[in-house]
Amino acid sequence: MSVEWVHPGLLLILGAWVLPFLKGRVRHAAMLVLPAAALVDCMLMTPGTYGVASFLGQDLVFGRVDGLSLVFSYVFSIMAFVGMVYALHVKDVFQHVSALTYVGGALGVTFAGDFLSLYVFWELMAISSALLVWLRREPSAVAAGFRYLLFHVLGGLVLLAGIVIHWSETGSLAFGDMDAFAGGLAWVLILVAFLLNAAVPPLGAWLPDAYPEATVTGAVFMTAFTTKSAVYVLIRGFAGTDLLVWVGASMAVYGVVYAVLENDARRLLAYHIISQVGYMVCGVGIGTALAINGATAHAFAHILYKALLFMGAGAVMQMTGLRKLNEMGGLYRTMPVTLGLYMIGAFAISAVPLFSGFVSKSMVVSAAGEEHLTTVFLMLTLASAGTFLHTGLKLPYYMFFGKDSGLRAAEPPRNMLVAMGLAAVACVVIGVFPGLLYQHLPNPTEYAPYTLAHVTNALGMLAFTALGFFLLLKHLDPEPKVSLDTDWFYRRPSAGFINLLQGPLARLEYRFIGEIYEFLIRRPVLGGANLFGKLDSLVLDSAIVGLGRSTQRLSQVLKRAGSGHIQHYGLTMAAGILALLALVVLVL
Repeated sequence: MSVEWVHPGLLLILGAWVLPFLKGRVRHAAMLVLPAAALVDCMLMTPGTYGVASFLGQDLVFGRVDGLSLVFSYVFSIMAFVGMVYALHVKDVFQHVSALTYVGGALGVTFAGDFLSLYVFWELMAISSALLVWLRREPSAVAAGFRYLLFHVLGGLVLLAGIVIHWSETGSLAFGDMDAFAGGLAWVLILVAFLLNAAVPPLGAWLPDAYPEATVTGAVFMTAFTTKSAVYVLIRGFAGTDLLVWVGASMAVYGVVYAVLENDARRLLAYHIISQVGYMVCGVGIGTALAINGATAHAFAHILYKALLFMGAGAVMQMTGLRKLNEMGGLYRTMPVTLGLYMIGAFAISAVPLFSGFVSKSMVVSAAGEEHLTTVFLMLTLASAGTFLHTGLKLPYYMFFGKDSGLRAAEPPRNMLVAMGLAAVACVVIGVFPGLLYQHLPNPTEYAPYTLAHVTNALGMLAFTALGFFLLLKHLDPEPKVSLDTDWFYRRPSAGFINLLQGPLARLEYRFIGEIYEFLIRRPVLGGANLFGKLDSLVLDSAIVGLGRSTQRLSQVLKRAGSGHIQHYGLTMAAGILALLALVVLVL
């Protein structure tokens, strides 16, 4: 690898495993320096190809640097820094190790120019993010972590199969635009693997299942990297794929519908990840310059405002130990700063003017309109209204206002508020000065979001959504129940399988298989052992004891023969010689 280029992902991965050997303020400093150094490293890069290594006759490219990879690397590094600030109070160093390794894997995917290096970093992301779930150390988290990992292992196997087939058909591992291979088996498998990581239904139930069960700080990291890495590789390899237009639009509506049913604050926000990623996938499918810019910009904005939302919900969870909306209320009195920062994220995701989501989401919706995709345009607009209904109104109302639950939780630790403040500033800056983001997008753009018609329409939709919320407030009260998504298919059957193992099969094993074992194996073996034991006792022991006794008697006879007189020994020897001679004569 060239000395002129340092891989920011490798910097984070290696640095992460140094953290356990550091203590106190030195560790805290390293937690901030590592992502800051990664960001500086990315900002100093110039477009080109770096880190090329040969393997099995193939060029592995670890550093494909262009406009697309750079903009994703910027936001990934920024998010790593904000997440580390949020996590400074956490004493479990392995959470930090897992988080930085996770970010390093995402940066590895971003700069990968070939399928093999992409696959290695892809799997590293899966393993390290699963640890962020397990490290919560609750039974529900352990189970969710295993389900999460199994999904991603399956996705990894599908991706690997697609890579191998693609290699066998083309002789190349280069990763780029896959349009020339559209419809082939390799193309299908690789696309399915990418869509699984993008949480596309029905392959996306792992997201609302696992993210709410992660640690408070781990969930913040998980919102940013897995799905957005998937968006990145979809832009890189599948831009303009018509199927993705409808997949993305369906995702946008799907996530909003399921959010209606949710009582768990973090599960509600998790479903809105699916919805917002739907806008990005739809933009990838449209494939125009504006749509690709919109998908990229929305990924950038989404990482920051979704992290802010999860940080706000996590702060409440940290200080109250609660996640259910029906158990909260009245927290505005003692957590006003958390409320204010959360609402900035809520306005951003709801596409309120002057906030980041208004700029990025509008680009995708406008791209759909320019291509005369009327149904898609309406679906994305409807989903935007639903997002404001739940994330901007329902969740803050029941969490911070609503019926006073009696909770009087204090504000979270200062570092958590600082991290939320950094993300909030980014949401406002992008919304007010979109040109700062435009200059880093992969295609030149002159998109103007702040037209009178656009702003008026947006404000009108938001106002009618708010009116509908307060008119239907009595019907929106969260219910203390858990909704099942397509995870029903592996939750319920798996529970039934376990019950089968513990019930009928256990009885079958005890009553039937156990009896067969007792009759065919245990009893014959024990019987044979008893037989050999008796044989050993009666035959071998008797033979050895008899030989010992005979030897003892012979020694007694010989003892009597040993009188100590030489003449006796001479007579004995003479008698022996005479007996030997007589024997020889008789034989001859």
